[in-house]
This record gives sequence, C-alpha cells and structure tokens, in this order.
Amino acid sequence: MPAYDDLMAFQRTTEALGQVAGRTGWDQETVMPRGSAPQRAEEMAALEEVLHARRTDPRLGDWLDEAHAPDAAGDANLRELRRSYHRNLKVPANLASELARVTSLAQGHWASARAAEDTAAFLPVLAEVVRLRREEGAALAVGTNMDAYDALMQDYEPGGNAADMATMFDAMRPRLLAIRERALAAGKAPTLSGHFPQADQMALSREIATAFGYDFTRGRLDLAVHPFSSGSGLDVRITTRVDEDDPFNCIYSAIHEVGHATYEQGVDATHLLTPIGRGVSMGVHESQSRSYENQMGRSEAYCGWLYGRMRDVFGDIGVGSERDFYRAVNAVGSGYIRTEADEVNYNLHIMLRFDLERALILGGMEVGDLEATWNDRFLSDFGVAVDVPSNGFMQDVHWSVGLMGYFPTYSLGNLFAGCLMAAARRDIPDLDTDLARGDPSAATGWMRKNLQQFGALRPPREAIEHATGEALSAEPLLTYLEAKFGDLYP
Repeated sequence: MPAYDDLMAFQRTTEALGQVAGRTGWDQETVMPRGSAPQRAEEMAALEEVLHARRTDPRLGDWLDEAHAPDAAGDANLRELRRSYHRNLKVPANLASELARVTSLAQGHWASARAAEDTAAFLPVLAEVVRLRREEGAALAVGTNMDAYDALMQDYEPGGNAADMATMFDAMRPRLLAIRERALAAGKAPTLSGHFPQADQMALSREIATAFGYDFTRGRLDLAVHPFSSGSGLDVRITTRVDEDDPFNCIYSAIHEVGHATYEQGVDATHLLTPIGRGVSMGVHESQSRSYENQMGRSEAYCGWLYGRMRDVFGDIGVGSERDFYRAVNAVGSGYIRTEADEVNYNLHIMLRFDLERALILGGMEVGDLEATWNDRFLSDFGVAVDVPSNGFMQDVHWSVGLMGYFPTYSLGNLFAGCLMAAARRDIPDLDTDLARGDPSAATGWMRKNLQQFGALRPPREAIEHATGEALSAEPLLTYLEAKFGDLYP
C-alpha cells in the first residue's frame, strides 16, 4: 500500500497545519491584542496559501488514483480526501488566500462595530466577504447541479442542500408556532434575580463542563465575544461569555460548547490527524451541543440538581422552587439573541438567517439592504422591533468570517439531536435519575460509544442512523418539544 501510506503521511502534515491555523483563530478571538489585527490577517492569508497548495498538490491526485485502502477507516479517509481535493482544485489559490485575509480583518471590524452599534463601519467589509464567497460558491458549483449556495453548504454539511432544508423548515414551522403561541399565552415564566460574579460563574461552568465529560488536560475554557469551540484531538478549546446579571448565558453556552468539544475529544485516537479524525459535519456537531445543552442540561431532572448547586454558589437566586427554576431555564419568549433563544424559538431564528444568507449569495439581496430586511423580517416573525444592530443582523460572528451556508446546520443538528436522545433514553431507562444527581455521564458515554468515537467514518446522516438504529426523522424532536412545553405551559 505505498500510495496509501504516502498519501496519509502527506495528509498528516496538512492536518497538523490546519490545526495550527485553527489555534491562530482561537487566539484572535480570545487573547490577541486588538492592534495586531492587520498583521494577523496577513499571517492567516500566508497559512491559507500553504494549506491550499498542499490541498491541491498534483501528487494527491496521483496517490488517490493509485491508493488502495487497508480497511473501512482507510476507505473513509479516501472518500474525504477525494471530496476535499476535487473541491479545492476549483478554488484559485489567490481567492483562498484573499478570503483568509479579508475574513480575518472582518472579524475584528465586526467586533468593534458591534460594540459601537456602528452599522456603517461594518457593511463595507461585509460586502467584500460576500463578494468573495459568491465568487467561491460559483467556482465550487462548476460541473455540478448545485447553485452557489448549495456548493458552499458542502463545507459544513456534505450532501446537504437548501431545498431539503426548506422542506424541513416548512414541516417544523407550524408545530413550532403552535407551541410558541400556547406558551406565550400562558404568561411570563419566573426569572432569576441577584448578582452572579464572573469568577463564580466560570468556576461553576468548569465544574459542569467536567461532569459533561470535557477533558481539561486537553482543553481550556476562556471568554470570547461569541462562544465557540476550536480544535480536535489532543487540543480542543472552548469559550463562553459572562453577564453578571444572567448566569444562564455563561453556564449554558459552556455546556453547548462542551458538546462540540467532547465530540472532537471523543474521536478514536487511531484517527488523530487523519481526514476522519474530526466531526463529520456541522449538523452532527450541533447534535452534540444541542443534546448536551437542551435535552440534558435543560431537562427537569438536571435543573433540579442545578437549582440546588446554584443556590450553594450564589445564595438567593430569586426563584423559590425547583419547578420555578425549571420554568425559568426554559422560558419561552421572543428575544433578540439566537444563542439565548429557547428551544421553541431557536429554529425560527435559523430560518430567518437561512433565507437572508441564501439571498445574499444568490444575488437576491445586496449587503446594503441586509439590516432593513432583517429588521422587517424579525418584526414579522417575532413581533418585536429590533432596537440596535447588536440585537439584529450584527449579533452573530458567522457572516463576518464568511460562514455562509452554515446556519441551517444548526436546525439540522436539532433534528439529529432529537433522534439521538430518543435512542439514548430508550437504551438508558434510568437517565433522569442520573441527571437529577448532576451526572450526565451515562448519556455522554452513550454518545461517545455510538457516535463520537467514529469521527467522520460515516457520512452525516448515515452516522446518525447507525447510532440510533432508526431512520432519520423530525418527529422525535417535535414530539419532545410538544411534550416538554406542553407540560411547562399546560
């Protein structure tokens, strides 16, 4: 197997360099000095030039033609490499480098413009990002039956397409709106009150992250404007953010990112620095974060434990019973912020972003119209007028860093999570007893055994069906939501 061995040796170095690039991005969002942004943009562009050259090296094509896989993992490695190689060949090196440079700069422009509520400072660089991503999408679509948006989606959800996503959204929307209408008619849920110091929130988040299986010997928890997880294998880092009046923001962002991070930490070590040594798609990734955050972390059983633990840490938190705390954790409301949205409204936030970014890429809308279009759509969908840009189209980092085609994978992840947790509860009948003790290890262990350890061994939907033993369906998610919120809002 000399061709396969040569191929994998070459790819190991490429994978390692990709991890270095990712860690450079982590540094930029957490500890990099603000004045370093122009140089960092050049550094990111230089790294991308090196990576693009390796990903399009003619030797890859020769090795792929000659290679014979030794086993199923080898077959999967070849599958992933062929897909990556043929996609990268379509993107000119100067375009790949320019995208890396511009999105690195745009991230800083977004952060400062968001803090200043300054739309005019952000739109020019966003327009440049959109222009470059349109160009990339058009290049990737050549020789396929995909449009530019579907072509970009393949970076995040291989095999996904906008038509399937739209069909999924059309099926989900009526039932989500019915749940929301019932919940909002029931009146406001209890809310926490008090002061929640940053140091205490972070300490509790680290405790919870450990209980959910995050290995701090191979990771760390830091603060960022927008929470995220970065890395794979032996170095997987997470971030959260703190509001001293709202501890849920920190705690549940941390649990969410732990779901992502434990997926990467849980991949079998034999796949380290190989094409299958990471999560197979962002939809499957999101299935882990949403399972951890919502179906475990916001369950009534776990909330009972968390109520007591938060009273230990913070004292009086403004709610007087486990049931009221559970209602506070799962309050349904038409808030501005996607990452803080309840499980009912969350997918409606994604539908908005999906429609707008698709229009941006396909030319149905220009960047100059984005803010007004967002505000009109938000008022229509949520009944609330956007007050400031950071509560509107500038709230998410994704568009500034060029992640067009990413947003629909969040809802796909919710759908996958519904299937996975239904199967986990089938196999772990006493799960709520464990969660009531603050111990999610039975469920997180089930995820590692049935999904995480395999990395990208199987394509996304096949990975979920293999884990659950069931055909993929939106029904488990919708049934779960109707049961949970039907109980909370009878």
